[in-house]
Amino acid sequence: MLGKIFKSLFGSSGEEKKGASKSTVVVYDDFQIIAEPQSSNGQWQVAGRIEKQFGETTKTHRFIRADTLPGETDAANEMVRKAKMMIDQQGDAIFD
Repeated sequence: MLGKIFKSLFGSSGEEKKGASKSTVVVYDDFQIIAEPQSSNGQWQVAGRIEKQFGETTKTHRFIRADTLPGETDAANEMVRKAKMMIDQQGDAIFD
């Protein structure tokens, strides 16, 4: 019984977080787009990050949108679409 309590509080090391999804990675220009939709009330929230290598340094821009979609794949695709638009509009200024 005590073991169940600890497991429910801390989880086991082999479990994935609820609401976490597998990442989708797309390379666009010199940027890497990583879609990481998050489960939210039975929907999938558009979320992820944009990364770019500058020499030996990797810069990252993370974002979570208010947009939710019924499917995880749809949310990942929407994140990639929005990230490409941001890259086209802002370029490297995304990281400022």
